[in-house]
Amino acid sequence: MSDDEQTKIIRIARESGEDTHVEPLNLGARVRELRKARDWTLEQAAKQAGLARSTLSKIENGQMSPTYEALKKLAEGLQISVPQLFTPPSRNQVNGRMSVTQAGTGTAHVTTTYEHELLAGALTKKQMLPYRARIRARDVAEFDGWVRHDGEEFLYVLTGIVRLYTEFYEPVDLRRGDSAYYDATMGHNVISVSEDDATILWVTSLT
Repeated sequence: MSDDEQTKIIRIARESGEDTHVEPLNLGARVRELRKARDWTLEQAAKQAGLARSTLSKIENGQMSPTYEALKKLAEGLQISVPQLFTPPSRNQVNGRMSVTQAGTGTAHVTTTYEHELLAGALTKKQMLPYRARIRARDVAEFDGWVRHDGEEFLYVLTGIVRLYTEFYEPVDLRRGDSAYYDATMGHNVISVSEDDATILWVTSLT
């Protein structure tokens, strides 16, 4: 895939994303949320944590700031670590979305150097772009310069042997089961050095 083609695919995928905003943590609300997630009453949670019911109630209602000892008791009672008390969920609700791509049913993008099969095409607002690629190129001269784009990239060899060229490192040969993780803003190209076209799994970050 040429620099322009790959950048276009990544740009399209990124444009379907959304900005995230993290609200300031309310410790009392967080403790209440953790307690209710376990379906515990105030009495049950207080007993688990070894605290007085009135103390736990005041913490949940923001009427007192717990000491570190109280925080440790709370965390132990809830069976989490102290830092987790201050780490809100990344989303307010688990959406449980999933996409299954049967073999050979991905969206095809064919170029002179690669044959890409984009996976999980039904999902919008993805945080990463997974695709399977057949490496047709046999010489780095077949590319019109370096491929480079925003984000980071993970490469995993499925079949054959590939040679990964990067802008700042010596070329490296990767065989089935080998992988590489690299900064995608660094120029990179991949060719097959096996008799048949090699196949790889590529995953590109979109954030």
